[in-house]
Amino acid sequence: MAVSTPMLVTFIIYILGMVLIGFIAWRSTKNFDDYILGGRSLGSVVTALSAGASDMSGWLLMGLPGAIFLSGISESWIAIGLTLGAWLNWKIVAGRLRVQTEHHNNALTLPDFFTSRFEDRSRLLRVISAIVILVFFTIYCASGIVAGARLFESTFGMSYETALWAGALATILYTFVGGFLAVSWTDTVQASLMIFALLLTPVMVIIAVGGLDDSLRVIEAKSLENLDMLKGLNFVAVISLLGWGLGYFGQPHILARFMAADSHRSIRSARRIGMAWMILCLGGAVAVGFFGIAWFQNHPEHAAGVTENGERIFIELARILFNPWIAGILLSAILAAVMSTLSCQLLVCSSALTEDLYKGFLRKNASQKELVWVGRAMVLVVALIAILLASNPENRVLGLVSYAWAGFGAAFGPVVLFAVCWKRTTRNGALAGMIIGALTVVVWKHYGWLNLYEIIPGFLFASIAIVAFSLLGRGPSAEAQARFEAADAEFNTH
Repeated sequence: MAVSTPMLVTFIIYILGMVLIGFIAWRSTKNFDDYILGGRSLGSVVTALSAGASDMSGWLLMGLPGAIFLSGISESWIAIGLTLGAWLNWKIVAGRLRVQTEHHNNALTLPDFFTSRFEDRSRLLRVISAIVILVFFTIYCASGIVAGARLFESTFGMSYETALWAGALATILYTFVGGFLAVSWTDTVQASLMIFALLLTPVMVIIAVGGLDDSLRVIEAKSLENLDMLKGLNFVAVISLLGWGLGYFGQPHILARFMAADSHRSIRSARRIGMAWMILCLGGAVAVGFFGIAWFQNHPEHAAGVTENGERIFIELARILFNPWIAGILLSAILAAVMSTLSCQLLVCSSALTEDLYKGFLRKNASQKELVWVGRAMVLVVALIAILLASNPENRVLGLVSYAWAGFGAAFGPVVLFAVCWKRTTRNGALAGMIIGALTVVVWKHYGWLNLYEIIPGFLFASIAIVAFSLLGRGPSAEAQARFEAADAEFNTH
């Protein structure tokens, strides 16, 4: 497979580079705080790019361009919804969460924060939120492993079983060794690689077709509907696609980046960097799919791969339009997207098992060194379960990603928002919101009422439950309100 040799070399160099970063991070990991949150030391650039890369998985380079290629520009509503949601998350939650977690017992994880913020002596919030994280993220991790396996399988002609391990092992190794710092530093490299690939590829596609005007003419000639933002969509469909943005408020792997920033003051510049990166990447992904329509319309002899699977459009264009060395770098961007998200999810699962269950219930007085090694062991445990789930690609694990996104968005999103914005929120309110949000997603998904994406009713009913149960019961203690006010005052002191 001579054509793939440069690609193989590029992939190997890239993977070795990521593992090297993991070993450098090992030297900076002194205690469990370092392993889980990097000692709250991330600057604005690393915070921004790490949050973006951990958010955008293989979906950015495969799913979104594939959807645009098959259905036209109307599929870009989801990108608009995600952009709005991410901006609101940075604006409303990021800085406040950074300060509130520090004031509430220096919380390292979301379950830890909920327990301290709502004075939950029963520890029900800790257990339920840790279980939600473990269930959804193990499925999420499996979907990432499947996406990585598909990339290795199609690029190097490996068997699915071999590709599964090849795609997963490097990510597991640097997460195991270096923890949060390794994940954040590698995310920064991966985010840079992703934006390079998504800006260069559509430009080359447009040039190859003959320019912007020629590209638009070819797309229009194929079908005017490709240019219609409302093609096949009614009001409910548009709202459902925009509703994806609500998920940001409850994603533990993204919220962990905010908690790890060196100061709430660095969040503002991180927001600008993060949003610029996200808009350029989403715009590039949409452009790859959109202008790919024109290129394959002009070159039907090369269209077999994308006809079989539209999600291969970025892979096919990279292989055809670039020399193998550049193609190898561009295809490494897909691996970067998969690895960056997978590593964050492995670490969040590890922290839930170690901080919220092992330390919370089994070994309250565990040493820092012990917790770091238990955290590393939990990375391996979750990874092996995820590989087991992914070993049969017919499990349709990838189809569960939107379900998990809705589950986290509805179960955690409203609780996080109210926890950092409303001091009157109580433990019962948070518990009711978490349970009602998660249950609404499960029931709504099952019945598919109104064809509305389940995150929207889940988020709405959870918010109503938080307010109702908080107001019905006794208010938070004077100490809890004082901590909230002290954190709020610090946040408002720029």
